Amino acid sequence: MSVEAAPIKTNLQVPKKQPDSPWRMAIRRFARNRLALIGLIILIFMFLLCFIGPLFSPYSLYEYSVKDKNLAPSAEHWLGTDKLGRDVMLRMMLAGRISLTVGLVATGISVIIGSTLGALAGFYRKGVDTLIMRIADIFLAMPSLPILIIMGAVLSDLKVEPENRIYFLMLLIGVLGWSSLSRLVRGQILTLREQEFMQATEALGLRDRRKIFRHLLPNTVPIIIVSATLGVAGAILYESALSFLGIGVVPPTPSWGNMISAANNMIDFNKRPWLWIPPGMCILITVVAINLIGDGLRDALDPKMKK
Repeated sequence: MSVEAAPIKTNLQVPKKQPDSPWRMAIRRFARNRLALIGLIILIFMFLLCFIGPLFSPYSLYEYSVKDKNLAPSAEHWLGTDKLGRDVMLRMMLAGRISLTVGLVATGISVIIGSTLGALAGFYRKGVDTLIMRIADIFLAMPSLPILIIMGAVLSDLKVEPENRIYFLMLLIGVLGWSSLSRLVRGQILTLREQEFMQATEALGLRDRRKIFRHLLPNTVPIIIVSATLGVAGAILYESALSFLGIGVVPPTPSWGNMISAANNMIDFNKRPWLWIPPGMCILITVVAINLIGDGLRDALDPKMKK
């Protein structure tokens, strides 16, 4: 007589898969954007080239050699030499440090000013909102490039040291570029202020500072990231334009703009393209890469904008 085994009952439950966080979903959407990934790879390469590449160069920034001036690209000098016999490859990498640093620091200043003032305007509204937004309108109405040119000329008249001009340049670009971001943050704060989690903060009796910087501003991070990414490209272009005109970063400190400006005659322009094409291509490639990353971040952090 056979006895059938009774089925064994267990209380084990298969754990449910936890839903992905918004940031993980955004990263996956960004990773699917091929153009944004190409831009990110190019930008990482430019940072490695500019900040690590000079450490492996056998030449020095202030190493002059008259007998080696205006040499064409060769195995010794991959991008040739300039009119003072300096290695163009080394100068281009060091110039990239200046241009990328100006872009990052100037954008950081804009983000701090713009996000803070935009949050205050959106939270307090009424008189505070009116005052901050009218100041933002004034900054939006001012032509940034002519003002930067005037301030650069003032720095030249004051004979500010070349190594110190970069700090004034970053501050000026940052102060002039906060107004657009402040409007974006203000609009976002006005929407967030009416949601339920803000009513909970009211019930808990939290201070205004905690409401703004712990609950409201963190929810505007996606729009700040996108705006900041695109702002870096604009700051690099401003620095390059001012340096090209001779009122930004001035020699002997190299920047991509003043390297292009060094080829200021038809002989250099036609016969020595290695003096101006490499820094010009660096500006083009870097700005395009940053814009591709900015577009990818915009689509990843807010898919509705793509539609």
